[in-house]
Amino acid sequence: MTIYGTPVPAETAPRPPRRGPRLLFALVALLVIGTVVVVEVYADAGFSPDGTTPRSTATSDVPTAVQDGGPIIGVDGGQPTSQRMPARTIALTFDDGPDPTWTPRILDVLAKHHVPATFFVIGSQVARHPELARRITAEGHEIGSHTFTHPDLAQLSRWRRQLESSQTQLAIAYATGRETALLRPPYSSTADALTDDDYATVRAVGAQGYLTVLDDLDSQDWRRPGIDRIVRNATPRGDEGAIVLFHDAGGDRAQTVAALDRLIPLLQQRGYRFRTVSGQPNPAAGTAEIWRGRALAWTVRGSDAVLRLLWILLILAGGLIVVRTLILFVFSVAHARRRRDPAWSWGPEVSDPVTIVVPAYNERETIVPAVTSMTRSAHPDVSVLVVDDESTDGTADAVEGIGNVRVVRIPSGGKARALNAGVALSSDDLIVMVDADTVLLPDSVHKLVQPFADPKVGAVAGNVKVSNRGGLLGKWQHIEYVIGFNLDRRLYDTFGCIPTVPGALGAYRRAALDDTRGLSTGTLAEDTDLTLAIQQAGWRVVYEENAIAYTEAPATARQLWRQRYRWSYGTMQALWKHRHGHFGRTRIPFIALFSVVLPLLAPLIDLMAVYGLIFLDRRITLLGWLAMLLVQTLTAVLAFRLDHESLRPLWTLPLQQIVYRQAMYAVLLSSALAALTGRRLGWQKIRRTGDFSAAPSG
Repeated sequence: MTIYGTPVPAETAPRPPRRGPRLLFALVALLVIGTVVVVEVYADAGFSPDGTTPRSTATSDVPTAVQDGGPIIGVDGGQPTSQRMPARTIALTFDDGPDPTWTPRILDVLAKHHVPATFFVIGSQVARHPELARRITAEGHEIGSHTFTHPDLAQLSRWRRQLESSQTQLAIAYATGRETALLRPPYSSTADALTDDDYATVRAVGAQGYLTVLDDLDSQDWRRPGIDRIVRNATPRGDEGAIVLFHDAGGDRAQTVAALDRLIPLLQQRGYRFRTVSGQPNPAAGTAEIWRGRALAWTVRGSDAVLRLLWILLILAGGLIVVRTLILFVFSVAHARRRRDPAWSWGPEVSDPVTIVVPAYNERETIVPAVTSMTRSAHPDVSVLVVDDESTDGTADAVEGIGNVRVVRIPSGGKARALNAGVALSSDDLIVMVDADTVLLPDSVHKLVQPFADPKVGAVAGNVKVSNRGGLLGKWQHIEYVIGFNLDRRLYDTFGCIPTVPGALGAYRRAALDDTRGLSTGTLAEDTDLTLAIQQAGWRVVYEENAIAYTEAPATARQLWRQRYRWSYGTMQALWKHRHGHFGRTRIPFIALFSVVLPLLAPLIDLMAVYGLIFLDRRITLLGWLAMLLVQTLTAVLAFRLDHESLRPLWTLPLQQIVYRQAMYAVLLSSALAALTGRRLGWQKIRRTGDFSAAPSG
């Protein structure tokens, strides 16, 4: 008698992993994602061009000297001051940049005509494009602040205004090694349009040492009214000096570039000279500010990169889901039609003797109805062998009196060793393995072994259904079994790479078990490990959807977590173990793509949906999420129809996507982290209730 497998020494036995490192990793991951979201939302805030926001006309607190004064406003000893540009002097100013498309083209025009200008930059854009800010100062232009994210400063609290200013200074310091004393508040225009709130902002930034720079002439290039109109808007009357407002970002600035190329020569011909607003170069920044600015820029660009990666992965996940759905529809329907063809047959009827091996450990609640259903099998020659793995609840005693049932007690060693012992103690060439919480239909075993008419078949996967589907958790698992397990098995059967013959109902040829030396004790998903090993050995593994079994699914969230954690962890172990060889090179990547990679990427759909609902276009985001739900619903309807199941439980599908699916994502991620860190996991036993309400009686 040969018993496959070897005892696991106590010092190397699987043990529960420590949760500390995984919990720390998860917290760090959440912190990183949270930081990315916060930084992106802050640094990528959308805005409308300057001048488009309606302004109040109440100006009771604005001094007449300011309203009637120049566009350069400061605070000297608490008193406001204002300045104008000298006669026949133009300061060209550009807001909202730097922009990688339009800022270089505008700089080229300025260089062509040897004209300096002042660029009021957005700090977040400087952090993203520091090379453009460096070019601006290197070519003799001046840089001023246009805040970090382009908010309406009049609507911000004091600390937020200071943050906008200080972060812009840091970004400029990092990019150029300089600082600025000029600030143009977003949505500002001319001095005579200042409101009380605007003036309060001018005083506040003046107290910080800034000169507020408004404008005399608005080119209104943000409206894109045409080149001629932009030139007229930017041309001063008579010999007046002027600060002229243009934009080098915020949209298509082709008209701005062309208008500048025409405006500058016209004004030069009229005797105008061009200078920056201050007429002085930007002063040097301190070393500390430069390094702090570098850290700020790295944070912004790092968050940009992470968010871009998330969008790329989201597109990849969406593409994989669409491809998987199309493949499922095409091949699953073809698989069902082929099997239901009246001419379809595995070959001559198989009536060889069958031994049903039932591993059991503390299964007193379920084993009696399970074993009783096996003894009522319609197959001509069936014997039931219960292998009791040193149960402490009287499991073996509960079934010893049932006819045609043999009970064997062995020392505790785990499910894999119990199954190997059962195989060794049986004398039949066909072995059916059934869990002790599973009820069979009378014809289940007979239908399950029919594929062995093909001598190339080494194992057969049965159709396992959830029996306790009364509650919401049971319905969700029922949906998962029908879609995620049974529908997928049709696809994998078509491609000859079924990953798992379920422990609840599977049949094996003894020769295939001999070739693989039985079930391994080295992985936690012994059924997946064995299935892949049999296919590595050159045997076929097929799916027989007409061989039906009803198993009890976990009844609580904690039990479900423990079970799925073990499944996920063990599946990754098995896939990695069998990655070599012809089957490993040609089939394992396909299995891993749809059973590991896609589920790990799928949470991005929900994560980005939440991000989109809060920060992006809610309508488009909601439509996208509903489209994915429609894909899931169509897949579910197909699976339920092919499995002859009622569609009524599908009313819970939307809620399953929101709640249950997230829990399964967390399980998969947690088990993936455990697998990557090389931690071992012990056998996870769940409590049974004996609820077989969905299984047909008799």
